[in-house]
Amino acid sequence: MLSAPLADEWLRHGTADLAPRLTSTGDARAFVIDGPDGTLAACALGLVSPVLPAPSYPRGLSARVQLVATHPHHRRRGYARAVVSALLDRLVDEDVTLFELHTSPEAAPLYREFGFSSSAALMRMTRRSTSAPPSTATGSRSSPVPPEQHAQSLPPSVAFVCVYVTDEDDRPLGLHSVYSPSHPWHMIGGALDLGETPWAAAVRECREEAGLTIAGPPRLLASVYGPPRNRRPYSTVQFVFDGGRLGQDQIARIVLAPDEHDEARFLPLERWQELMPASDFARLRSVSEARRTGVAAYLDTWGTT
Repeated sequence: MLSAPLADEWLRHGTADLAPRLTSTGDARAFVIDGPDGTLAACALGLVSPVLPAPSYPRGLSARVQLVATHPHHRRRGYARAVVSALLDRLVDEDVTLFELHTSPEAAPLYREFGFSSSAALMRMTRRSTSAPPSTATGSRSSPVPPEQHAQSLPPSVAFVCVYVTDEDDRPLGLHSVYSPSHPWHMIGGALDLGETPWAAAVRECREEAGLTIAGPPRLLASVYGPPRNRRPYSTVQFVFDGGRLGQDQIARIVLAPDEHDEARFLPLERWQELMPASDFARLRSVSEARRTGVAAYLDTWGTT
């Protein structure tokens, strides 16, 4: 969930704060799924807070879905959907009618299924003091900012991988998205899991999205930066790898993940221009040129057009 693991001091502080809030009189609600070994496989945590009553929330109760997390070893089994569904049902039973959350682009389709929608009016700001949580350290006049506190003060960003695959005639592969009308055709790719390297993510995404196995060594074709936007208040960094040229037997074995893509096409490069936003095609064209020349591409305006 975080860009860096929490230090022991912050874990103790969070545990001490959350434990009494999970009691029957507290404001926290959590649902979990245990893994086979007894560790946590998935969880969803919500916090209830009072608001002024209004016609849409007559009891004056709102809830923030604070976090939803699934252990990497237990993903793609429907666990996130299950714990979120249980959490929302519990909150509705308590007459909560106003809900909010912050999500990643990858998780947004799940929350839309539950009825969440984006709001152009939603704004957010974090203002921190220089004070830290209670510390057991004594005898020092000052201490450096803890690494996790510094990490949380940095601008948020998300790392992705893409894999450029063509047929033997150098026609790029595109996958049609079932959840992203603004970016309808994708290269194979997705966000990195916590602790995952870009190349490991590329290998995983090829397997999960298309049933393909790619072999190294990694060949980086492009680095792509996407600046923050109104509907995406964080920057993105993409690593685009060369997935090679596929023969007809390999193409015949492509199997799509139906919850993400419903069609695969190999088209000449110029045909893709009419099927995708300008920034997506500029990325595709630059990646194609990088493979041809052997010189990695750099783009820093992806997603702005």
